[in-house]
Amino acid sequence: MSSGPGPEPGPGPGIRPGTGTEPPIDLPFLPGCGIKDPTRTSFHRSQTLDFKNGYAFSRLPREGVGGETLFANQLSQDELDDLCTKGSTLTYGQVKRPAPSRFTPAFVAYDKKVLKFDAYFMEEVPISADEHYRIRQVGLYYYLEDDSMCIIEPKVKNSGLLQGKLMKRHRVPKNEHGDYYHWKDLNLGIDLPIYGRTYRLVNCDSFTKVFLESQGILVNPPEELVSDPYIEQRRTPVQKPIVPTGPDPFRQFLTYDTKVLRFYAIWDDTNCAFGDHHPCIIHYFLADDTVEVREVHKKNDGRDPFPVLMRRQRLPKIFGDKNKNFPSCVLEITDHEVQEWYSPKDFAIGKTVTLLGRTFLIYDCDKFTQDFYREKYGITDFQPVDVNKKPLEKAPQVIPPYNGFGIPEDSLQNCLSLFPKPPRKDIIKMLENNLKVLRYQVALESPVPEDKNRRFILSYFLSDDTISIYEPPVKNSGIPGGKYLKRTKVTKPGSTPENPIYYEASDFTIGSTIEVFGHRFIITDADEYVLNYLERNAESFPAATVQSIRDHFLPRKVVVETASSGIPKKDLDDLIVEVQKELKLQAPFNTKQFHEAFHHFDREGSGFLDKARFLNICDRFNVPTSTILLKKLIDCCSCDEDKPLPNSTSQLLDVEMKLIGGKKKNLRTKIRFFCCFLNLLVQYFRELKLSGDWSKNHFRFLSE
Repeated sequence: MSSGPGPEPGPGPGIRPGTGTEPPIDLPFLPGCGIKDPTRTSFHRSQTLDFKNGYAFSRLPREGVGGETLFANQLSQDELDDLCTKGSTLTYGQVKRPAPSRFTPAFVAYDKKVLKFDAYFMEEVPISADEHYRIRQVGLYYYLEDDSMCIIEPKVKNSGLLQGKLMKRHRVPKNEHGDYYHWKDLNLGIDLPIYGRTYRLVNCDSFTKVFLESQGILVNPPEELVSDPYIEQRRTPVQKPIVPTGPDPFRQFLTYDTKVLRFYAIWDDTNCAFGDHHPCIIHYFLADDTVEVREVHKKNDGRDPFPVLMRRQRLPKIFGDKNKNFPSCVLEITDHEVQEWYSPKDFAIGKTVTLLGRTFLIYDCDKFTQDFYREKYGITDFQPVDVNKKPLEKAPQVIPPYNGFGIPEDSLQNCLSLFPKPPRKDIIKMLENNLKVLRYQVALESPVPEDKNRRFILSYFLSDDTISIYEPPVKNSGIPGGKYLKRTKVTKPGSTPENPIYYEASDFTIGSTIEVFGHRFIITDADEYVLNYLERNAESFPAATVQSIRDHFLPRKVVVETASSGIPKKDLDDLIVEVQKELKLQAPFNTKQFHEAFHHFDREGSGFLDKARFLNICDRFNVPTSTILLKKLIDCCSCDEDKPLPNSTSQLLDVEMKLIGGKKKNLRTKIRFFCCFLNLLVQYFRELKLSGDWSKNHFRFLSE
């Protein structure tokens, strides 16, 4: 809003009355002031407003713009002229003249005083067929304090035009000579050209009219503000076509608004590549007979989460006769191209409908749909159709036969996974049974005569149920011996790769047959550690296995007890000392031949020789058995009259003589032989008393 007219402005801040010259007018440094003085560097304005005792008042400025000195109370040129032509003085002196008015700067006198005009301009529209020109209404504002102008157009929503401030506030040039528009150039009913546009001033506010009239300007009568013809055309109400008398076309919408039929269907897409059964929901909107199809997604089904399969639209059921020359693919389907549209009677449970090339099987509907069909069509059967897929029969996994490489568990992993993993091991069992080995002597069951006398050592490792077989080498036998079977698990005959059954410690009994990869072995003997382990863990083994080992070791235990119970230990030691002294004078003999002779006469491999054969061997190797001391020693070591000594004595003798011979090389052969022979006899029978082991291969274990 512009304020009313203010007091008359006094002379400008740079005018000196009475000087006869008028210097350039000093204007504040505001927009629109184009006068520039390059010698001036300060443009501030002195303060003229102040407060005193809580009241605001104005005072005369003491300095002008930029600190220039003001000469107040100076006479103007007109006053000086009056003084020059002043008449004679009256009786009582000169006529008193009123004091000059208070000085007020123009920017203070005209502060916040604006002239406002209503105007419009015409703009051509060359690209529209509905309108050829456009009338735009604006407001023109003239600021009296600095003679600046601005033009503002009221904003209209969704007009599509750049509205608002069309011209920012500044002094507007009037012509090419450098003149600017002044308020004296403004009036109603005139055309005002500004920057190529012609503005028609048609009206103004009351303050503008009063101000112009106070300055002696005759204000023209106002004109009507021209409106835009296109907007007026838009505001004209459109005449509705006359509808003939008949049913209300909006009756269906008002009756069935927000009422939707819902059907549950299945879209079978298995004929296409990577197709599947897609569960869908068909919505039929009774308000406008449109159909919408939504796809039901599940978590992690591998499809994009876009539920709308077909947007809401009217779906054609039967097309009319089409022109052959007209393309079959069109953007929209018109009514004259469709003979029949889909309606509620085309949807039912168990029916198959084809919507835009997709076939849907309806298998169920909701309660509102059932009530609608029951009331309108009289349908009462709403039994849902079972569309659940029958689970496919799982084909049995056929495990290929074992190929013989590695253990069956390890080979089976190649059939269970693409990246096979090693079979798991029982770590607790391995830690509890670490270094626990059961050793047995086995004989090979073979029709080959050369394999009849071959003997093997079978070791069973309790930590992982593996078996290893070792054959002690025999010189001049033609068989190298050594490792026969490395440490591995051995399956029992008749087991399958799917369920392999391995040999356990309870399967090894005296006389049992062990089949190892097609080779049959018969257990003939066992280590004494086997009997001790089975007796300590009798609750974990069958009673028949423990009893078999006990029966095998029972005769040996009786013989040891019999051999060691006839003479005290002290008397036996004294007898050995006496025999050693007597045998020192005898000649040495061949230990290897002595060893082979015992094996030759023990053809049954029982480990015992009768007294006659034993004395015959001693005579052959010149061992003096006729002396009293030696006869007494032989009698003490005999079990009975028929079986005096086991032939394993020769093997023990062979081993101990090698050990002692390696330590004492400086001894004579005669002394070495007789001393060793007597010591070995006593040591051998002492060990028999403790262990009860008479096996001739027991010493072969020690030699390995």
